[in-house]
Amino acid sequence: MRSIFALMCVAAALVSFGCGSTNGPSGTGTLNVHLTDSPFTDAKAVLVTFQDVSVHREDADWTKVPFADPAAMTRTCDLKKLQGPTDILGTGSLTAGHYTQIRLMIVSTTIYFENPTDPAVPPCATTIAEPAGTKALVTIPSGEVKLNRSFDLAPNAMMMIELDFDGDRSLHLTGSNTYTLTPVVAIKSVQ
Repeated sequence: MRSIFALMCVAAALVSFGCGSTNGPSGTGTLNVHLTDSPFTDAKAVLVTFQDVSVHREDADWTKVPFADPAAMTRTCDLKKLQGPTDILGTGSLTAGHYTQIRLMIVSTTIYFENPTDPAVPPCATTIAEPAGTKALVTIPSGEVKLNRSFDLAPNAMMMIELDFDGDRSLHLTGSNTYTLTPVVAIKSVQ
């Protein structure tokens, strides 16, 4: 009788161990974060430099999404070139699971009033040369933008999230003739 009881205990322990915790799918998927813009109409170029793109998984901490050039520490985008088209802000392999937020960290923004950036340079790059002419540095009260949007990244799947940076609603001329950036970013699509 004792050996039957002991055998049942061992079997129950193995079943419990085999089932384990179900915190969602295991494995990895690929996340591509694209950026598009409704640009600031008073400028020829608006250069925004991002320091970080991260996503928050429900059962974990923030995970950085590498920039399109994984060795780059920052990525700069000319919002004027992103009216209509999109460009990749970040892309990478992430743990599959349920994600609840996207976070962007912006380190600098400059508005150029007279000349556009070099047309041969893509809308987003590790660096973009400044165009000649009048410019205005932009104060960024909070360089952090958090977007509350849940999505599920499945194992061995690829997902694209398109963010729409609204330049006209984000950039404001203050009374002291300086500009501030209060980023208005929407999630346009999740595919």
